[in-house]
Amino acid sequence: MVQPADIKHVAKLAKLSFDDSKIDAFTEEFNAIIDFVEQLEQVDTQGVAPTYHGNQLLNVFREDKAQAGVERELLLANVKTSKDGFIQVPAIMESEEA
Repeated sequence: MVQPADIKHVAKLAKLSFDDSKIDAFTEEFNAIIDFVEQLEQVDTQGVAPTYHGNQLLNVFREDKAQAGVERELLLANVKTSKDGFIQVPAIMESEEA
């Protein structure tokens, strides 16, 4: 059974702060959650396939076909700045050469 001191300790580890007036309410909620998990542990799941995801996951693959891209000149006409045929973007990291 969880005690108020346990709630304060977990809150401190999680860097959370609670009013002392709410500690008792959190203690009751924690104990209710633990009681529910203990009830779930008693359910017989022998022979039941695990459910890892609520939706059935299927990969849908398409045939990989080469397609012509956009002409470089048309692409570069829409960018703010370009240099030597490439899109120029602001540097996000300083280099030793800069």
